[in-house]
Amino acid sequence: MRVDTDSSPDEVKAAFQAWLTDFAEAMETADTAAATALLDAGCWWRDLLALSWDLGTYHGTDKIAGLLDEHLAAAKVTGVRLVSDFGPRFVAEEGGGGSIEGFFAFETAGAWCRGVARIRQEDGGWRAWTVMTGAEDVKGHERALGGRRPTGPRHEVGATTQRNWKDKREDALAYADREPDVVILGAGQGGLALAANLRLMGVDALILEKSERIGDGWRRRYHSLVLHDPVWADHLPYLPFPQSWPIYSPKDKIADWFEFYAQAMELNVWCSAEMTDAVYDDQAGAWTLSVRTKDGERTLRPRNVVLATGAAGEPNIPDFPGRDGFAGTVYHSSKHGAGGSWAGKKAIVVGACNSGHDIAQDLHEAGADVTLVQRSSTHIISQKNGIPAIFGANFTESGPPTEYADLLASAYPWPLVLQDAKEGVKRTAELDKDLLASLEAVGFQLNDGPDGTGLMGFALAKGGGYYIDVGASGLIAEGKIGLAQGAGLAEFTSHGIRLDDGRELDADLVVLATGYSNMRETARRLFGDVVADKLPTVLGIGEDGEIGGLYRRTGQPGFWFMGGPLAWVRVYSKHLALQITADLHDVRP
Repeated sequence: MRVDTDSSPDEVKAAFQAWLTDFAEAMETADTAAATALLDAGCWWRDLLALSWDLGTYHGTDKIAGLLDEHLAAAKVTGVRLVSDFGPRFVAEEGGGGSIEGFFAFETAGAWCRGVARIRQEDGGWRAWTVMTGAEDVKGHERALGGRRPTGPRHEVGATTQRNWKDKREDALAYADREPDVVILGAGQGGLALAANLRLMGVDALILEKSERIGDGWRRRYHSLVLHDPVWADHLPYLPFPQSWPIYSPKDKIADWFEFYAQAMELNVWCSAEMTDAVYDDQAGAWTLSVRTKDGERTLRPRNVVLATGAAGEPNIPDFPGRDGFAGTVYHSSKHGAGGSWAGKKAIVVGACNSGHDIAQDLHEAGADVTLVQRSSTHIISQKNGIPAIFGANFTESGPPTEYADLLASAYPWPLVLQDAKEGVKRTAELDKDLLASLEAVGFQLNDGPDGTGLMGFALAKGGGYYIDVGASGLIAEGKIGLAQGAGLAEFTSHGIRLDDGRELDADLVVLATGYSNMRETARRLFGDVVADKLPTVLGIGEDGEIGGLYRRTGQPGFWFMGGPLAWVRVYSKHLALQITADLHDVRP
């Protein structure tokens, strides 16, 4: 059956169903040869816990055959069936032709699962060029959603007491007579999303947040901060933003939403709580944590600890000579508030990525005389042209429902994301050519990202290194924000800074937009060298095609990393929660 853009939905569905029927038989009989015969020779298969009980990407039928030979028989796949709530759909491709994207469900011996396949017509038949198999729920510990939701305290069958809901929540939060299964450090998007998934799986999780309120990590960032990701990509799990929510979220609005989210999802959070010591007992398989709270010292003994303080990690503050002798004010970009108090003053921002540009613009608009110091080149895209190119058609007003957009995104392996990003960088650069030319005309140095992969390459490699233009680039091109390019900060003087090339700049304020060190260094500070030396570097794409360190086992028993932008944590908080849940109950789906 030939399928193209003129085919009816029924024809598209029939073509995908025919492929899926053969795929189901191969999977359910654990026939590796039959399964790989349904794949393109260069197929990408991403398994998210369903078969291997790990996160992994396999490229080419030889690698995929290895995955299936090792795990398919033990998984005992059954019930492979089409999911047609959304799709299958035909997606046209540049240069003609296209593929069918479709969803399916199945189960293994220990888990309920979902999958995605993209199939193309080849030599009269259909072959998959990407497949994703992902676990959704551990059997016996399914998330309390829909038909599994609780009845509420006054309607519990067999209840012998009729306790008030608020009283129960206060008791749960106190941990007076029990230990949490999991302690999560940080109540940002990663910690909240993970705690929500764990709670729905029946796992007792406590979040420790150093700040006085949930969301303070966002509230305390610079006053003008607005997210660059669009709203359609930024929903937290199980509780989407209202349809009236702005496309780009102001940071204080996000902070308030986080606070509401924790309340609505009944998450246990201790604010003004800081872990001061952590010791792991290998024999007991548990941690002993010392925690300073506003009500005094507490000791907690969870089996798992999750570091969710942000994938960027510790502020990177180089020890520049002469800083103590500088008569003005100097701080890291993470400490910048509002620019208004610097009106009429000279300000220097050292660093030319997102925070540096945003803070320079904030200070300029407040009336300061601002100079941006750019030591090396920066990748620049406009918000208008760059954001649609990065997020594509799946995260738009008219895109698929979030659960299906997430499945499609997770079914596209990171190496493919980076490969496709190269073309996106070229297309965006053409659309932004006037903006980029105006920057080059004043000496601003540009780059295309690691190996031409642009923003996505930088984001996956180190979480930063780029700027999404929302106005600062035009100010630089027009000379309204000064530019000192080609030399870094060598030392402070009493009245400003001296650059590597000898230039001196006067300043009342110096903002060090010098980025962040790896999240593993946060673990080193909190847990010590013995633990940190066992841990992987966070971010970067490994040989297995997955992000380093995040959402999976780390090398230290009972220790996990959680972080990333809102879209990542919405997807992968579930996968991390599934692994923790299975470990706690000693099951292997």
